[in-house]
Amino acid sequence: MRRRDFIAGLGSAAAWPVVAQAQQPAVPVVGLLGAQGLAVQVAAVRQGLRELGFIEGQNLAIEYRWAGDQYDRLPALADDLVSQRVAVIVTASGTPAALAAKAATTTIPIVFALGGDPVRSGLVASLNRPGGNITGAALYTELLNQKRLQVAHELAPEAAVIAFLHNPNNPNFASEVAKVDEAARAIGRQVRILTAGSAAEFDGVFLTLVRW
Repeated sequence: MRRRDFIAGLGSAAAWPVVAQAQQPAVPVVGLLGAQGLAVQVAAVRQGLRELGFIEGQNLAIEYRWAGDQYDRLPALADDLVSQRVAVIVTASGTPAALAAKAATTTIPIVFALGGDPVRSGLVASLNRPGGNITGAALYTELLNQKRLQVAHELAPEAAVIAFLHNPNNPNFASEVAKVDEAARAIGRQVRILTAGSAAEFDGVFLTLVRW
């Protein structure tokens, strides 16, 4: 799916025939799906749509679906957006939301932003030809995690053990942990893995860090 296809989808949604107005919304509707609603992500989506000429509350509506960090709720929330017949689904919070949206529809355009490899996770067929109804941006945070480890070592060269905090709900969890462990061994350091699947688990994580 290409950028102009996304814009065309929104435009066509705003031009449904008069006879269908009883069944369809008067303006195109964007579905925003994620594990949690981060203000910075919502603001970025609104800004991007505004740059395309779509302003929420004027010529556009947004349906928000947040799972409250309960990742098992994402498939049902995605199905709900499909039942609302949104013009496009934008996913936040990484790969799980994107996978839920992909499983829910093969026709509604999906735009994702995630930190892992969309090919390895099965979201797209390839980077240059995603295929189907889904496209987006991948940040490849595996490489960033290794760089973060190097920076931590430079900041505290005497530290023999470095803690690595990760979200176990991320489908790329195992591969990213393996990469960080490999990078740690390369600089003669040990990594201890901590996990937090939601913001509610952060307090416990930092108590563990203090004990260590």
